[in-house]
Amino acid sequence: MVVNQKIACWVPLGPQCSVSFQISVSILIFNTSRQCFVVVKQFRPAVYMCEVERHHPEVFQNQNKESFPSLENPLPAVVGVTYELCAGIVDKPGLSLEEIACEEILEECGYRVSTADLRRITSYRSGVGVTGSRQTLFYAEVNDQMRSSGGGGQPEEGELIEVVEIPLGESMKFAYDETFPKTMGVIFSFMWFHNNIAPKLPKK
Repeated sequence: MVVNQKIACWVPLGPQCSVSFQISVSILIFNTSRQCFVVVKQFRPAVYMCEVERHHPEVFQNQNKESFPSLENPLPAVVGVTYELCAGIVDKPGLSLEEIACEEILEECGYRVSTADLRRITSYRSGVGVTGSRQTLFYAEVNDQMRSSGGGGQPEEGELIEVVEIPLGESMKFAYDETFPKTMGVIFSFMWFHNNIAPKLPKK
């Protein structure tokens, strides 16, 4: 095992299988101009493979095969798409968590914010069954004037991100609607907002 302040790598299943993990940040973004949450939607290979196993269990029956057989009726890519908070790993030496969070907001969602615009909510362990890495959650309020680009991540790094707006009035319905695959961070942060921020909003 190799460990430092940011990254570790371990080999749990033999010399051909290793897991790397890093600490990360995530940000709950609320657009005050349109009274909506700003989240991202992207394809996750692990989610897609879980759906493949659920619909085509025979694909995984022989785990000694070096490659999976081709499916006659492959699932559409949309089954691997999830709704998530804006987030990113801490992989830039010399930058604080807040600075990295601001960079992720700009890259993924297109809003230019400063570290002073961030409110730290809490930190927690994510991926406890595999990595156990720590993620720090921030809250940021933005408005339309702060948007400088369309976001979308960095395609050269394999990021294909769609920015999605969830209206405040529909957010809790969205959080509990299982037809929209989402991370637990989305559900938790929406609940946090309704408990801590929503009561202070101007009444309409």
